[in-house]
Amino acid sequence: MEILYECCCGLDVHKKSVTACIITPDGKVIRTFGTMTDDIVELVNWIKSEDCSHVAMESTGVYWKPIYNLLELEGIEVFVVNARHIKAVPGRKTDVKDAEWIADLLRHGLLKGSYIPSREQRELRELVRYRKKLIEERSREISRMQKVYKVLILNFRQ
Repeated sequence: MEILYECCCGLDVHKKSVTACIITPDGKVIRTFGTMTDDIVELVNWIKSEDCSHVAMESTGVYWKPIYNLLELEGIEVFVVNARHIKAVPGRKTDVKDAEWIADLLRHGLLKGSYIPSREQRELRELVRYRKKLIEERSREISRMQKVYKVLILNFRQ
């Protein structure tokens, strides 16, 4: 198969760890990082130090977001890939094998990234969701106050 990217990285992202595999013409390097801010910054610096231009990550939750944001700021092309599209191949049972497989698929251009809105759209979405949550919470509090008021009025009349 034709190699599209000489140096690329595959990430298997979980709640407490990120397994990374960088494939270069010289071979592959695999490392595991934590998910705290310092660990993610170390991961991004390591990817940059290896001159890696493309990164693909598999994540079934929201744990990909901080990694995506930092890689995006560094100008690295990032693909967030649907786990179902990658898991079709049997025999891969470890995070290391998953990261290697993701990197290999990316290297040959076989991955299609999920749609990720622009940074501005993502921030606007977060604000709208937060505003909606505040409005719902305010409505719940008003309902509670009305309920307490009705109970007080009924008790006062008796």
